[in-house]
Amino acid sequence: MRRHTHIHLSHPLLCAIFCFLSSLTVSPEGIEKEILLQFKDNITDDPFNSLGSWDSSGNPCNYSGVSCNSEGFVERIVLWNTNLAGVLSPALSGLKRLRILTLFGNRFSGNFPAEYADLHSLWKINVSSNLLSGPIPEFIGDLPSIRFLDLSKNGFTGEIPSALFRYCYKTKFVSLSNNNLSGPIPESLVNCSNLEGFDFSSNNLSGVLPSRLCDIPRLSCVSLRSNALSGSVQEHISACQSLKLLDLGSNRFTGFAPFSILRMQNVTYFNISYNGFTGQIADITDCSESLEIFDASGNYLDGEIPSSITRCKSLKVLGLELNKLKGSIPMDIQNLQRLLVIRLGNNSIGGTIPQGFGNIELLEVLDLHNLNLVGGIPVDIDNCRFLIVLDVSGNNLEGEIPKTLYNLTNLEAFDLHQNQFNGSIPPSLGNLSRIQYLDLSHNSISGSIPPSLGNLRNLTHFNLSFNNLSGIIPQIATIQHFGPSTFSNNHLLCGAPLDTACTENGNESPSAPRMGETKVLSVSAIVAIVAAAVILTGVYMVTIMSIRARSRKKDDDQIMIVESSTTVGSSESNVIIGKLVLFSKSLPSKYEDWVAGTKALLDKESIIGGGSIGTVYRTDFEGGISIAVKKLETLGRMRNQEEFEHEIGQLGNIQHPNLVGFQGYYLSSSMQLILSEFVPNGNLYENLHGIGYPGSSTSRGNRELNWSRRYQIALGTARAIAYLHHDCRPPILHLNIKSSNILLDDKYEAKLSDYGLGKLLPILDNYGLTKSHNSVGYVAPELAQSLRQSEKCDVYSFGVILLELVTGRKPVESPSSSEVVVLCEYVRGLLETGSASNCFDRKLLGFSENELIQVMKLGLICTTEDPLRRPSIAEVVQVLESIRNRLESH
Repeated sequence: MRRHTHIHLSHPLLCAIFCFLSSLTVSPEGIEKEILLQFKDNITDDPFNSLGSWDSSGNPCNYSGVSCNSEGFVERIVLWNTNLAGVLSPALSGLKRLRILTLFGNRFSGNFPAEYADLHSLWKINVSSNLLSGPIPEFIGDLPSIRFLDLSKNGFTGEIPSALFRYCYKTKFVSLSNNNLSGPIPESLVNCSNLEGFDFSSNNLSGVLPSRLCDIPRLSCVSLRSNALSGSVQEHISACQSLKLLDLGSNRFTGFAPFSILRMQNVTYFNISYNGFTGQIADITDCSESLEIFDASGNYLDGEIPSSITRCKSLKVLGLELNKLKGSIPMDIQNLQRLLVIRLGNNSIGGTIPQGFGNIELLEVLDLHNLNLVGGIPVDIDNCRFLIVLDVSGNNLEGEIPKTLYNLTNLEAFDLHQNQFNGSIPPSLGNLSRIQYLDLSHNSISGSIPPSLGNLRNLTHFNLSFNNLSGIIPQIATIQHFGPSTFSNNHLLCGAPLDTACTENGNESPSAPRMGETKVLSVSAIVAIVAAAVILTGVYMVTIMSIRARSRKKDDDQIMIVESSTTVGSSESNVIIGKLVLFSKSLPSKYEDWVAGTKALLDKESIIGGGSIGTVYRTDFEGGISIAVKKLETLGRMRNQEEFEHEIGQLGNIQHPNLVGFQGYYLSSSMQLILSEFVPNGNLYENLHGIGYPGSSTSRGNRELNWSRRYQIALGTARAIAYLHHDCRPPILHLNIKSSNILLDDKYEAKLSDYGLGKLLPILDNYGLTKSHNSVGYVAPELAQSLRQSEKCDVYSFGVILLELVTGRKPVESPSSSEVVVLCEYVRGLLETGSASNCFDRKLLGFSENELIQVMKLGLICTTEDPLRRPSIAEVVQVLESIRNRLESH
C-alpha cells in the first residue's frame, strides 16, 4: 500500500516563494522593448524619422505606431505610409500577444522570416505596397486566427500555395493583388467558410475558377481583374447569392456572360470587360437597386442594348464599348439620372443621339465614338455642366457645332473628328478654359479660326486638319505651338506654321505650295502622264519569269528573274511561270539587268534581315541601284494569290518620307517576293543592341546613335504611323511595329517597314502569340490575349520603342535562365520610386534629362494596359513635337 506524504507549508513561506519566483520573471516591457529595438536595427532608411521615439529609455507602449493591451503587452504595430526601408526582423516572433501587423506603404524587401510561424495570435497582416518578394510562405496558412490578410502590391512570385488556405475558417478577406503570381487559384480557397471577399487581381494567374466557389456562403467580393484566367464562368458565378462586387475584367473568359447576377439585390459592381464573352445582353427584368457599375466592354457581345437597362436607376457607369452591338441607343436612357459615365464606342450602333441627355445633369463622360450615328448633337447637352469628356468622333453626324457649349465649363476633352459637321467654329469654344483635348479634324468646317481659341492654355492635343477652313492662322502662341500637322489639308488656310504664304487680303498666295495638297495640273500635262502610265504599264507588267538553279547546296539557292514574252526552258533549267510588277521607274526593265542584278539573290551571304514574314536579301544592279527583296515564308491569312496581289498592289501608291517605299512584287505558284527600297544603315534594333547578342542588352550598339538622332527616329516613326492611321483610306494598321522594322538611312532618319502586311503575319491563336511570331514584348496585351486589333495596338508597340530608345534595353531581357525583365514594368517601377535617371542608356551623350523623362513618361502612357486610355498616334506626334519645341524655346 502506497503511502502519501503531505507537506504543509505555512502562509508566510508561500508568500516568500511566490516573491522569489516573481523576481525571476522579466517584465513584458523589458523583453518587448528589446524586440522592437531589434526591429528598428533592421531599418536601413527612415526618411521621416518615424521611429524617432523608439529608444531604449522610453516605454515601448508609447513608441510611435505601437499599441499595448491592458496587461502591457504589445498588441498592434501600425507603421502606415512611413516609407521605411529594410528587412523584416525575425525578433517580432517574440511578441506573443501581437494581433495586428500593418506595414502598408513602406519599402521592406526580402520575405517573411520563418520565425513568424510562431505568431499564433495574429489576426491581421497588412504588408501591402512594399518590396517583398519570393514565394508566399505556406506557414501563413497555419496561423489559426487570421481574419485579414493583405499581401498586395509586392513582388511575390510562384503559385498561390494550396496550404495558404489550410486553416482559414476565420478569414474574412484576402488580397494578393498586384504581384507576379502564376498558376491556378487553389481549390482549397473554399475552406475559408467565413470568407467575405478576395482580390487576386493584376497577377498572371491561369486556369479556371474553383468549381465550388459559391459554396462560400458569405462571399460578397470577387476581384480577379487582369490575369490570364479562362473557361466559362456563368455556372460558377450564378450561384453566389451574396455577391456585391464582381470584377472579372481583362482575362480570357469565354462563353455566356453571367448577367443573371444583376438580379441579385445586393450587387453594386459588375465588371466583365475585356474577355471573350459572347451572346446578347439579357433582358434585365429585375435590376438590383444597388447596381452602380455595369462594364461589359471589350467582348464579343451582339444584339441590341436592352431597353430594360433603364430600370437600373442607381447606375453610375455604363460601359459597353468595343463589342458588336447594333440597334440604337435606348431612348429612355435619360431616365438614368445618376449616370456619371456612358461609354458605348466602337460598336455598330446606329440611329441618332437621343434627346434628353441634358436631363442627366451629373454626367461626366459621354463616349459615343466610332458608331454609325447620324443627325446632330442634341442642343440640351449644354445642361450637363459637369461633363468632362464628350467624344462623338468617327460617326456620320452633321450640322453645326452647338454654340451653347460654352456652358460646359468643366469640359477637358472634346472630340468631333471624322464626322460631317459644317458651319464655323463657334468663338465661344474659347471659353472652355479647362479643355486639354480638342479635335475637330476630318469634317467640313469652314470659315476662319477664331482667335479666342488662343485662350485655351491647357491644350495638349489640338487638331483642325482636313476641313475647309480659310484665312490667316492666328499668330497666337497657344495655337502656333502645335505645328503644321494641326492645320494641314485646309486648302484656304495660310500663314505660319504652314509653309503657305498669305496675300495682302489674307488669302493663300497662288504660287505657294500647300502642305498635304496635290498640285493642279494642266490638261496637256494630264494627257502626257496618262500616256506615260500606259507605256510603263506595258513595260513593267511582265508575266514570264524563270528560276535557274546553280550548283549550290539546294537547287533554289539562287534565282534569275527573266523578262521575256517567249517560253523559256531547257533540259538544264527549272522554269517557273510568274508575274513581276514594278512600282518604281528607277528599277531596270531589261532582261540583262535583272540577270546581272539577281545572281546573288537568295545566297546566304546576301541576307540582310528576317522575321515573322520572311527573309530579306539585298540585290544590286549596275549603276549603283540596290533593292531589298523579301522572300515570304507564308501567305498567312491571305486565301490565295489574287488576294496577295490586291493587298500588295495597293501599297505601291503609299508615299511618306518615313516609310520604306514598295518597289514591286513577284509571285508564282511556289514563291512570293516583295521588292522594296534598300535602306543602308540597318535597323534600329541592330544599332541599339548590336547584332546577334541574346539575353541582356550589351554595350555593342552604335555609339553614333546619340539622343538627338534617337529623338528624330522616334518622331519620324510616329509620323509614319500617324500617316498610316489618319491619312490612308482605309486606315492601315501595322500590327508588327518593332525596332527591327524601323530602318535607318544614311542620315539616321527612320523609315518604317513591313506596313500593310498584317495579313502575312503568322496566325495568332486564342492563347496569344505563336512560337513563330517574334514580336514578343512589343505586342499589345489585347492583341496577344484576345486578338483584338485597333490602332491602339500600334500605339502600344510604339510606346515600347520609346522606352527602348531612352533606356537602350530590349523589350524583354533574360539576364539569367531564371529571370525575365519586361522593359515596361522595369521602367515603371524605377519611375515610381523616383529613380528615373537609372533607366537612361549609359551610352547616351548630349541629352536633356528633362526631355528623356518626358519621352519615357510618354512611352509608359502609350503602354497603358487599357487601350482606351492610350493616346492616338496623332496625339503622340503632337506631344513629341511639343517636347522639343518647349526645350528649344527656353
